[in-house]
Amino acid sequence: MKTFWHSATKQEVLEKLGGTEQGLSGDDAARRLKEHGPNELEKKEEINPLFILLNQIRNPLIYLLFAATVISLLVRHWIDAGIILLVVVINTLLGFIQEYRAEKTLDALQKMTSPKAKVRRNGKVEVIPSTKVVPGDLLILETGDRVAADGRMIESIDLAIDESALTGESNPANKSMEILPEDTPLADRDNMVWSTTVVTGGRGSAVITGTGMDTELGKIAEKLRSKDRQMTPLQRRMGDMSAKLGAAGVVLALLLFGLGLARGFGLFQMLLFAIAVAVSAIPEGLPAVISITLALGMKRMARHNALIRSLPAVETLGSTTVICTDKTGTITKNEMTVTRIWTADRLYEVSGVGYKPEGKIEDLKISDELARVLKIGAVCNNAHLSEENNIWSVRGNPTEGALLTTAKKAGMDPDQLRKQYNRLQEFPFSSKQKYMAVLAKSPDSGSILFVKGAPDRVADFCSHIMINDQRMPFTKELRNKVEQSNSDLARQGLRALMGAFRENVTQPRLERSEVEQGLTLAGIWGMLDPARPEAITAVKNCHSAGIHVVMITGDHAETAEAIARKVGIIQGGSKPVTGAKLDLMSEQEVAERALTDAVFARVSPQHKTKILQALKLRGEIVAMTGDGVNDAPALRGADIGVAMGRAGTEVAKEAADMVLTDDDFATIVKAVEEGRIIFANIRRTIFFLITTNSGEIITLAAALLIGLPLPLTAVMILWINLVTDGACTVPLGVEAGHGRVLSHPPRRPESGIFTSAMIQRILFLSMIMAGGTIGLFYYKLRTASIPEAQTVAFTVLAVFQWFQALNARSDTKSLFSLGIFSNRWLVTGLAIAISLQLLVIHTPIGRQAFRTVSLSISDWALILLVGASILVVEEARKYFSRRRKLSEE
Repeated sequence: MKTFWHSATKQEVLEKLGGTEQGLSGDDAARRLKEHGPNELEKKEEINPLFILLNQIRNPLIYLLFAATVISLLVRHWIDAGIILLVVVINTLLGFIQEYRAEKTLDALQKMTSPKAKVRRNGKVEVIPSTKVVPGDLLILETGDRVAADGRMIESIDLAIDESALTGESNPANKSMEILPEDTPLADRDNMVWSTTVVTGGRGSAVITGTGMDTELGKIAEKLRSKDRQMTPLQRRMGDMSAKLGAAGVVLALLLFGLGLARGFGLFQMLLFAIAVAVSAIPEGLPAVISITLALGMKRMARHNALIRSLPAVETLGSTTVICTDKTGTITKNEMTVTRIWTADRLYEVSGVGYKPEGKIEDLKISDELARVLKIGAVCNNAHLSEENNIWSVRGNPTEGALLTTAKKAGMDPDQLRKQYNRLQEFPFSSKQKYMAVLAKSPDSGSILFVKGAPDRVADFCSHIMINDQRMPFTKELRNKVEQSNSDLARQGLRALMGAFRENVTQPRLERSEVEQGLTLAGIWGMLDPARPEAITAVKNCHSAGIHVVMITGDHAETAEAIARKVGIIQGGSKPVTGAKLDLMSEQEVAERALTDAVFARVSPQHKTKILQALKLRGEIVAMTGDGVNDAPALRGADIGVAMGRAGTEVAKEAADMVLTDDDFATIVKAVEEGRIIFANIRRTIFFLITTNSGEIITLAAALLIGLPLPLTAVMILWINLVTDGACTVPLGVEAGHGRVLSHPPRRPESGIFTSAMIQRILFLSMIMAGGTIGLFYYKLRTASIPEAQTVAFTVLAVFQWFQALNARSDTKSLFSLGIFSNRWLVTGLAIAISLQLLVIHTPIGRQAFRTVSLSISDWALILLVGASILVVEEARKYFSRRRKLSEE
């Protein structure tokens, strides 16, 4: 039977949960943790190494190699069988290790919930990991805390909680102890607290009613959970291509098998040879190489504070045409900073940025009027500043943190001021009232009322204003002057906050109506959330990359416009579009305004979805940022959903494809750049594999067609295809970006890997490989034995692959401009491939196993000369291609 916690009395809740106002005992909490499990959303199924290993074995390539092993055993070629089995083991282990690491990288995103929680246990307040909170725990809540789990209020002292991430209500919810009807909607259950919501004011306590997946957040997360890992479109296309090439390879192998028999070669010899040809033709490693390249790219992105949750996101990033971003904390630092203080006497400028109390209020002596304004900001305040490792942060409301920092810049001690002005009563801020008030005991005599809030609201409460340290009537003329000053601050993109006071209050407590009259206006703070310096460069990079940046914020239009102009999102006569105007627009109009005016202000999460749909209907590839539960539909619907790691809710992260651990817009742009680099790496890896495999097949087919002996044995073919190729493919997947990656327009997702120019290169270079190998083989046959000629053909084919790996690094840039040793992983791979080749030719064991002979220095010189021809030809093509491009420009 469902329990309606919000409609039960406090005592009934405690009895049902077996809790007390003194909290649980340590033993009871440990038992409940074992019973209910940790307070976290369910994790995805753990990676199973055995399943990954079996996946490596279950593929056509391994089946063919096993068949080759069986045939070798039947004809008593024990060494051949051993070598093939060794190749199978090495290939399987390498594939297992690479895929296991890739899977671990894909699972790298850890749930980012509130790391600590304050609970009362054994009658004492303890700070514990939030994952250890259990039903029945008594959770202690203070301003700035993130609620660790769902709970029923036990005590509330002006407690206000920002539940917008869950309910969509932008105003903080004021919590009460009132018993509510069973049918009360979730958003109106003011005697309940919800997991991951944030305390914005006051304090209180709640008994935990649900943890982990039993919270309201867990219920939503369960609906959004993605059951299966999605293959990328590229992986699907490559899988299809592999299947088609494999089928063609099998047909070709059968034709060569028949041709070999007709030429008089032995049955078992041709069976092994045909299997080796099929292995060469089946690019079974392509999907794996793509997965590994994508996973390695994800690892690099993680180092740049972008955690990718799905492989398709990596591929899509490179195609992004529009980035829809929040303002606060993404384009800006989410560190409110007071830059102006207005009093009736003058306007003060404040230096310094962020919460670090460095800077000053001009270079003048702090006047009494200014000191009064600063005092109001420090005392009528629930935030706290803290410093750790020279990094200052605020616990509580960022706006209040800015007021504390400003007071410190003037040499004041906010904590000391709060002790001097002992708080008697608080009226917490709400979006309905638009102000906060504190009644405090004055250190001099009597009580004093401090009020801060929206200028249009607080000004209505004022009957007087401070001028030259004198309390003067707040006349209509002065009121107009204040309104003009407020408008001037707004035009500068500053958020205004007004401070007022009333001295000599005689009552110990006030009614709200008594607060809203007879105040004296002290001054106005003008503050901004400064733009991140790196955002300016990031926006510029987006524009040069053909990517539109659209700012979507709930902030005022003037503030949004000022920040957007500062970072370069809008220029000229563009103006923000408000949520009210957005409601009246068609989807076509929305898309057009998004790509021209680029700023939407005073919008809701539902507006995000409308903007997203309009852009997608236009054919744009959209990355969308979000942090609240109500952002989940937009994040899920975007081509790339981007959640905030710091400010984001668990559900937003679950719905997103990418999580920013630093909430920085520049990180999105860096991820887009990395996405383009990854796609280029996949393309160069595939170019290398298809070219070398085609070269092998053309060599073998040509030799049989023109009546030559077999230029390679089956074991040699398998060695080149699996070992030499394998040493170069993954290193090509980690090639760094060449030049200005963001200097060209986005790639359309449907464009695919192959271009006509790439196909021409593959055909041309594979013909050079085949021609060089056949030519040297024929040349050597005239003066040497077949094993010696086969050794030369075997080696020159391997050398062709070494030089082709260097060619594949770029389709336009010269190897020498890139730097031969700039890709150290490829250098290492080539060193391994060269060492292994020397091992099978110049050691007794290698010669016996592969039936090779030692090569002379003159043989090596000729082999290297012919093998290097593929590099020379490709370098010449690149040179003339660059010349032609320059002449066209």
